[in-house]
Amino acid sequence: MTQNIRPIGPDAVHVCVDMQRVFAERTAWHTPSIPTILPAIVRLAGHCPDRTVFTRFRTPPRASDAPGNWRRFYQRWAELTTDVLGAEMLDVMAELASFAPPALIADKTTYSAFESAAFCAMLDDLGCHTIICTGVETDVCVLGTVMQGMDRGYRVILAEDGVHGSSPEAHRATLDLVYRRFEDQLEIGPTDEIIANWPAP
Repeated sequence: MTQNIRPIGPDAVHVCVDMQRVFAERTAWHTPSIPTILPAIVRLAGHCPDRTVFTRFRTPPRASDAPGNWRRFYQRWAELTTDVLGAEMLDVMAELASFAPPALIADKTTYSAFESAAFCAMLDDLGCHTIICTGVETDVCVLGTVMQGMDRGYRVILAEDGVHGSSPEAHRATLDLVYRRFEDQLEIGPTDEIIANWPAP
């Protein structure tokens, strides 16, 4: 589902979702497709690093520290709690961390970045009304962020070559079947077209 990307104004922010060591390296949440999307994300982050926010999915120290039904979730994924995994595994990948600063880093504990007050404050401080999404996973945290961004009235653009997931089938189905339902609120296109339509300050 590729569309023509309309001109992008200076209010845009590149939101790179969860490109972290825990997903890039050999853990239970390993996402093998990350090397295929990393070059596109590096290009986009390098285009406007001062208009880029990297999100980090933060796991709790122990399953018992998680709220509500997240506790059940982390009982299954106890090996990925920080007391076991090590907090350093939640860092942004080295290939991207070098952009920060001026790029910003926002922590979140849910799928959608918009549940993080720090993330929302960063967008407000940047005068953001348009988000350009990249990262992982297409059908989980990227989806949650895209959906809530649309709900909040942001113009949302998805870099189709800058998102992927651990399940190629779920990635493709989300692009082809889910996102296409929002054609009036969601623009999807390749990174090169996004950069061509987003003048660097």
